[in-house]
Amino acid sequence: MATNESALGVSVESRPKPQTAPAKLTLLPLIALVVGSMVGGGVFSLPSDMSKSASPGAILIGWLITGVGMLMLALVYQRLAIRKPELNAGPYAYAKAGFGSFVGFNSAWGYWLCAFLANVAYAAAIFSALSSFFPVFEGGNNFASIAGASICLWLIHALVLRGIRQAAFVNVVTTIAKLIPLFLFVLLGIVAFNWDKFTFDFWGQAHAHGQGGLGSVIDQVKSTMLVTLWVFIGIESASVYSARAAKRSDVGRATILGFVGALGLYVLVSLLATGILTQPELAGLKVPSMAGVFEPIVGSWGAALIDIGLIVSVSGAFLSWSLLAAEIPYTCARDGTFPKWFAAENGNGSPKNALLATNIMIQLFLVLSFFSKSAYQFFYLIASAAILPPYVLSGAYALKLALSGDGYGPRESRTRDVVVGAAATIYGLWLVYAAGVHYLLMCAVLFAPGIAVYLKARRERGERPFTPLEAALALGIGVLAVVAAVLMLTGTISPL
Repeated sequence: MATNESALGVSVESRPKPQTAPAKLTLLPLIALVVGSMVGGGVFSLPSDMSKSASPGAILIGWLITGVGMLMLALVYQRLAIRKPELNAGPYAYAKAGFGSFVGFNSAWGYWLCAFLANVAYAAAIFSALSSFFPVFEGGNNFASIAGASICLWLIHALVLRGIRQAAFVNVVTTIAKLIPLFLFVLLGIVAFNWDKFTFDFWGQAHAHGQGGLGSVIDQVKSTMLVTLWVFIGIESASVYSARAAKRSDVGRATILGFVGALGLYVLVSLLATGILTQPELAGLKVPSMAGVFEPIVGSWGAALIDIGLIVSVSGAFLSWSLLAAEIPYTCARDGTFPKWFAAENGNGSPKNALLATNIMIQLFLVLSFFSKSAYQFFYLIASAAILPPYVLSGAYALKLALSGDGYGPRESRTRDVVVGAAATIYGLWLVYAAGVHYLLMCAVLFAPGIAVYLKARRERGERPFTPLEAALALGIGVLAVVAAVLMLTGTISPL
């Protein structure tokens, strides 16, 4: 999960103009920024998350699909930043410009849901790791963990209200904390890797797993999709550094090289683990599962190192994404997509109402996490499903521009952008399919309340609520939400 300038509370529009021109970023610093924006807390739990329902062969295919799809999405954001520089609010702005106000609102709403649900997942991960040192936090979602996470949440709330926007020292510490144990894990994992263990039941069909093994390869691959999406969320943030680049061409190079570096790290972490522990052993590890893989290699200190790295890294991400989650409704309120109430600031320039609403939602879901058997996995899967509309719509908008020629010269070739936009859109739709009915229905329950928020914003501006097509879309969301609620009440699907 990623961090970016908006996540740190730095608004491009509100940033004071420096007296002297800032130093421009060359290729290497840009690569570091791209990698740092993508490599977050999710990598520490990849060994277990990828192996819960997938064999090594399926994991390889899953990473191949994700690699191509996320590369296309990265190129989409790179190209849109050039084609539509006036649209500076990310996926929300692209959805609104391409498909209307209500679709744009739902893109923003989904992004907001993803941001605050990610923090619930982060809280569970932090306290699960802390349980290695303080057993009272066992599992990361018991009463002690929820109480501790709640205290941290409202301390961060108080800090943000005082106007704390950047924490460069914290960012340096968290970057070092997450990269040192990750590289050490990869190096020692290569030494400890057992080829026979890796190739045994390579496609997950052995009856040792139960009737039929892990299921068909396609089903196994589908089970990895939301996991791989989770660790790449924030890939859209790479383009925010364009204005700081010494050469505009370096932005594209840094995006590709940084993406390849992160992908390589993720693939190594998830696959090396399958050559160290068996699939059932990996599936049974607690968060962070990397600690459980590292411990048999080097002893208990290895697990402790991974736990500490995750705690520091995810703590920084928790702060950054608290700021990002508040900034989404704040930004949308300023252009009328959200109600004006969300646009209120305090004397320090902090978005006080948007921050309050965000942290109340985080607190609510922290309490609900008490009833979840696996809070971290559940909330990051829901967060990943919630961000699918923004990603699909971004790809579709890029495709629409390329097909229509909007923003292109009369003789400028559009073939490459048509291919990129189409591939990113198809990948996004594949993710929707791979997410499954279970998570999509639960997302409908979370999207339905947004309709009332949107209607209030439209009334404040004296604008017509819906076009006929938007009304049909709103009705569809409402129907799906009712269906999901009935299925949850009857126990057909379980929200937690």
